Amino acid sequence: MTEYEKKAFQELEAWEKKMRKRQTLAARYAKVVQNKINAKIPEKVHNIITESIKKTVTAVLVGSEYTTKRTPLKEASLEQREELVLEKVKVYKRIASAEGAGTGAGGLLLGAADFPLLLGIKMKFLFDAASLYGFDVKDYRERLYILHLFQLAFSSDKKRMEVLEEIKSWEQTAESLPVKSTYLQTIDWQSWQQEYRDHIDLVKLFQLLPGIGAVIGAYANYKLLDELSETAMNGYRMRFFNK
Repeated sequence: MTEYEKKAFQELEAWEKKMRKRQTLAARYAKVVQNKINAKIPEKVHNIITESIKKTVTAVLVGSEYTTKRTPLKEASLEQREELVLEKVKVYKRIASAEGAGTGAGGLLLGAADFPLLLGIKMKFLFDAASLYGFDVKDYRERLYILHLFQLAFSSDKKRMEVLEEIKSWEQTAESLPVKSTYLQTIDWQSWQQEYRDHIDLVKLFQLLPGIGAVIGAYANYKLLDELSETAMNGYRMRFFNK
């Protein structure tokens, strides 16, 4: 290994250890508060989240929206790839923050519109990251891996453990997954949206409140992109070192 690869491997080990930790008591208490706030949010807002997840996942699996003009980067070191990925992270964080501030300033319904917009930003980043790590996103299995990374970043403790084990042995996992024509039929959309919504930070829900939504929206989106980028980089490092 190069010095950079040694450092990246150590960071990967530390990240995996962190992913295996259970939520702290404070986090579990925040979840109770979050559930109470969730119960007060109109059903219309929850429906927006569910439908946006369904449309986004469907687009990832069957559409060309995210694959167009993305070609895998060949013949580059891990360090070179990650320099480019980190540049992308900066760009997407700025976009997400600006978008969160804009929608957050509009109160409940406009704040709810942030969810599908942010989902799109997250997916575009994941597709860019995959290409920079040298994976062809036109390959159906690579798009499934992207969805697994998304779930890994935004899921409960139990689901996170399941997904982590699946990506640790991705070649075997990919072989056992349903073919593209039937995969959509196997998805439990309610579970998907529940995992995603439950993971969204307590502060993110305050983006839906008039008056303070703009500042909170910008901060929350920046933080969520930061979390996603850490998951993506270590998820692809895992495959790099597995080879």
